Amino acid sequence: MKAYVLESFGLENLKLLSIDDPTSPNKGEVLIQFKNVSINYRDTLVIEGKYDPRFPLPMVPLSDGAGVVLEVGEGVTDFKVGDSVITAFAPEWRDGIPRREEFRNSLGGPLDGTMREFGVFSAKSIVKSPSNLSLAQSSSLPCAALTAWSALMEANPILPGQTVLVQGTGGVSLFALQIAKKLGAKVICLSSSPDKFERARDLGADFIISTKEFPEWGKEARKITEKRGVDHIIEIGGMNTLSQSIAASSSFGTISLIGVLGGNSMNTNLLPVVMNQIRMQGIVVGSVRALDRMCRAIEVWDLKPVLEPVLDWSDAIEVLKEFPKGKHFGKVVMEIT
Repeated sequence: MKAYVLESFGLENLKLLSIDDPTSPNKGEVLIQFKNVSINYRDTLVIEGKYDPRFPLPMVPLSDGAGVVLEVGEGVTDFKVGDSVITAFAPEWRDGIPRREEFRNSLGGPLDGTMREFGVFSAKSIVKSPSNLSLAQSSSLPCAALTAWSALMEANPILPGQTVLVQGTGGVSLFALQIAKKLGAKVICLSSSPDKFERARDLGADFIISTKEFPEWGKEARKITEKRGVDHIIEIGGMNTLSQSIAASSSFGTISLIGVLGGNSMNTNLLPVVMNQIRMQGIVVGSVRALDRMCRAIEVWDLKPVLEPVLDWSDAIEVLKEFPKGKHFGKVVMEIT
C-alpha cells in the first residue's frame, strides 16, 4: 500500500512510499480503507519534531481519518463491511478518566497515523461516521470537533443562554461556534481578518471582535456581556491571549486551555483567577465514547463541518507547508487517491 512516512523529523523527510499491506484483522479488529484525512496544527509540530522529539521514527503522520470497513475480525458485531467509520485520536482511551498511557498513545505520534491507504484497528477504537456527512466531512471530526465538544459538553457543559467566546476561525474554534449555537448559547468570535467576519456571522456568531481594532479584547467582551463577562472561553493562543481571556471571563466562568499557538511560557497575573473563581481546564481531544456521542449529536443537529476545498493527497507536502500560515477557514482535508 501507499503511505506517507516520516523517516526523520522535518517536512523534507516526509515521503510517499510503498510499504507492506496490513495483515487481515485479528479477533476484535477491523481493516479500514482510508478515503480522507484532515490536518491539525499538532500534525505540523509532530512532523517538525517540535511536539515530542522522542516519538519513534519512522512514523506515518496525521491523526484524523475517515474510511470504509473492508474486513472484520472474529467477534466484531458493531461494524460490518462497507460501514463508513472514523478513527479516534486516542484509540485506547475508551471513556471516562483514562490512565496516562491511554490518552498519550495517539494516532500520528507516537502511533502510526492516518496518512495511508489501509489500517487495522481495534473495533473498540473506531466509531461510525455521522450519517448526514460525507467521508471528507467526517475526516475533520476526530481532533478539532471532539476537542470543542469535550470543552463544551464533557468537561463543563454549557447551558442555553450562556456566552461562549472562540478565538479565531480555525477548526476547533469554528466547531465550538457551531456546537455552542446548537446548544442555545450566544457566541463571540475573535478574528484579525475582516474577510472572515461575515463568514463567522453566517455560521451564527452573534458578535465579532476585531483583534486588530481591539488588541485588549477582554474589555470589549465585557462590554458585550454588559460587564458580566463570558461564561466559557475557548483558549487557543497561549501566552499571547490568556491574560485577555482572564480579563474577559465571568466570575465562575470557564477557560478551556486547548492550544498554545503563541507559546507556552508567560508572566500573567493569576489573582483574578482566584478572586473570580475562574475554572481553567486543559483539554486534550477526548475519548472514543465521547467521539461517538458527538457523532450522534451531529446527526440529530445536522451539523455540517466547515471545510476548505478538498485537496489531493499527492499535494500533501505543499499543503502541510502552507497550513501553519493560517490562511484557511475551517478544516483542511485531503482525499487519498
